[in-house]
Amino acid sequence: MNSWFDPGKEREAAQTLIAQGAEVVTHHTDSTAVVQAAEEKGVWAVGYHSDMSKYGPKAHLTAATHLWGDIYTKAAQDVLAGKWKPMNVWGGIKDKMVKLAPINAAVPAEVKDQVTKVEKEIVAGKFHPFAGPVKDNEGKERVAAGKVMADDAMQKMDFYVEGVQGKLPKP
Repeated sequence: MNSWFDPGKEREAAQTLIAQGAEVVTHHTDSTAVVQAAEEKGVWAVGYHSDMSKYGPKAHLTAATHLWGDIYTKAAQDVLAGKWKPMNVWGGIKDKMVKLAPINAAVPAEVKDQVTKVEKEIVAGKFHPFAGPVKDNEGKERVAAGKVMADDAMQKMDFYVEGVQGKLPKP
């Protein structure tokens, strides 16, 4: 998309993927267009940034929601106290900065249970989504077996993982 917010392009991309046979669509953009397209076409969707189930009550499986409220509150308090310093902010499920939206009732109970189990393992440090081996979609090993992709490497990730079709757009 090369954009954080372009509902027209987002809808068009989702519709194209669906027309090509995609059964589940998702996005890394800030509108509800993908979830709405999935709802209209009768396929599944995973939302992003917030619970988008009201835009696709049948299609919306769940969403990764970003919870910035506490971070903003602390930053504002630090500014008021004269002790704010610029810093990078990086957190996830363990840090309560990312949470899954409620899971669609159509998802089987055993799948919901597995999701809950993995969430707990992430928080406990027993599971890492980018534990090796990780290969890119051209077969090159990016993370060796027994290793975990470091946060700074994730922030600079410039490849699609094995199983994802396509190539990253060139800047």
